[in-house]
Amino acid sequence: MTKRILLSIITVFIAWSILDFLIHGVVLQPTYEATAALWRPMAEMKMGLMHLVTFVFATAFVVIYGFLVSPKSLVTGIKYGALFGLASGFSMGFGSYSYMPIPANLAWIWFIGSLVETVAAGAIVGGIIRYPNN
Repeated sequence: MTKRILLSIITVFIAWSILDFLIHGVVLQPTYEATAALWRPMAEMKMGLMHLVTFVFATAFVVIYGFLVSPKSLVTGIKYGALFGLASGFSMGFGSYSYMPIPANLAWIWFIGSLVETVAAGAIVGGIIRYPNN
């Protein structure tokens, strides 16, 4: 079980890093450029901290599934990811929109992007951490 949890953490971290690049570095790039006054300049970004945040979030996501969710299966993992993404994505996207002067489309893409990322992570953990007969 421990090996599967560690493999899941690493795989989810890599998947989220790739999806973050696509969402934030490609899809949202024009929006970030149009709202540049809200963000640190690229030279001042704390990318090491951002990777640490992603790793801790991936670890918590995987450990919660590994120790608290049952039964363990691909379908259960996807459902877990969808529920987790609904909660975290809604709070990130629309919670931020409620107090930051960001455009509504940014809130929506943060929400949808988070949902996509957690469903993908749910499929990963559901596929790796499962009962032997599943």
